[in-house]
Amino acid sequence: MDVLMLSRLQFAMATMFHFIFVPLTLGLSVMVAIMETYYVRTGKEVYLRMTKFWGKLFVINFVLGVVTGITLEFQFGTNWSKYSEYVGDIFGSLLAIEATVAFFMESTFLAAWIFGWKKLSAKMHCACIWIVAIASNMSAVWIILANGWMQNPVGYVIRNGRAELENFITVITNPFAWSQFLHNGFGALVVGGFFIMGISAYHLLRKNEVEFFTTSFKMGLVCAFIFSIAVAVQGHGHAQEVAHVQPAKLAAMEALWETTDSAPMYLLSVPNEAKEENSIELFGIPGGLSFLAFNSFDAPVKGLKAWAKEDRPPVTVTFLAFRLMVGLGTLFPLLCIWAWIKRKNLVENKLLLRVMLYSIPLPYIAIWAGWAIAEVGRQPWIVYGIMKTSDAVSPIVTSQVAFSFIGLTLLYTILGTCEIFLLTKFARKGPEPVKA
Repeated sequence: MDVLMLSRLQFAMATMFHFIFVPLTLGLSVMVAIMETYYVRTGKEVYLRMTKFWGKLFVINFVLGVVTGITLEFQFGTNWSKYSEYVGDIFGSLLAIEATVAFFMESTFLAAWIFGWKKLSAKMHCACIWIVAIASNMSAVWIILANGWMQNPVGYVIRNGRAELENFITVITNPFAWSQFLHNGFGALVVGGFFIMGISAYHLLRKNEVEFFTTSFKMGLVCAFIFSIAVAVQGHGHAQEVAHVQPAKLAAMEALWETTDSAPMYLLSVPNEAKEENSIELFGIPGGLSFLAFNSFDAPVKGLKAWAKEDRPPVTVTFLAFRLMVGLGTLFPLLCIWAWIKRKNLVENKLLLRVMLYSIPLPYIAIWAGWAIAEVGRQPWIVYGIMKTSDAVSPIVTSQVAFSFIGLTLLYTILGTCEIFLLTKFARKGPEPVKA
């Protein structure tokens, strides 16, 4: 492997590992804030215990997420120095705001929340976790604005051989980026909802703290149901933006090779990149793809052959990732409807509880698939239309990247083991017993 491929693999590995922590931090922070608000408004002990139990799991996840996120930003200097030199004015300013404002705020108020149980009033303590939840999501906003600029560069001018910031307002109001943020934010709440339902199901199968975990399960269910619908609806809108901004990505998502008026959507197809065709195409819906992409059954849709081979994204990975994400996104509301029907007698529905327990990883897989669509589907561009990934890599020797790749893989393996061990340990332990 050359420096480019090793650098791409290293960044992909680090990002996907970091993505284990981020969505749960975003989703669980909001859920814990809602639990504490219920406690402040009702004074019921069960909500206080829920806040402390789920809050402890949130803090474990948050801390490990911070550690894995730091190495990502270093890689822009070590592995992608040409990229940093070319677009650093724009990309760097967004990441700097994230680090100095949002991350600083969430870290500060998280410390106040952890150590302030007996020092702050109930309302002030509750306000702290809301600030943490808002700041965590604001942190995601700035990072996704940076990524959104890579997907749909706006507000810049090419000057002195580099992209320079021309209009900051245009950059931070980039509609493509905000659409990405909503899609990720809704997905994070689905992760949080299924995480709470899965762990609650584990305890309900053992009839442990039935009232506590039934209440938790129902709260996770409401969150997962609302936002699994929201992410599907918003995802359709985001796909239409992709059709306008990155038509090559849309063609790869659907393995559409020829530019076609009234393009059909096949429910079953198998792309063959070598032959530039689909080996299998079954159950086509006439004009279905045109309608989904442009709200017209007759609209033309560009096929992959409209671009030179070197300018097309990898088709198979993008195509499969899209189907995996959509398939899981369809499954989530169905699972929620099943759970809603059985909600009044959860303890007796062991099959449902087992399914919910083993469903904990599924929203993570859906988010990973979404990330693959966004990043692999953008290739060969690192900044769409203005800089190719091959031009962005640092001029360093292969052995250096191989060494850091192996080192980071080992480090992340250790951190991942710690995360699983700690979350499993405290999740199985359950909440602190009620004081007599």
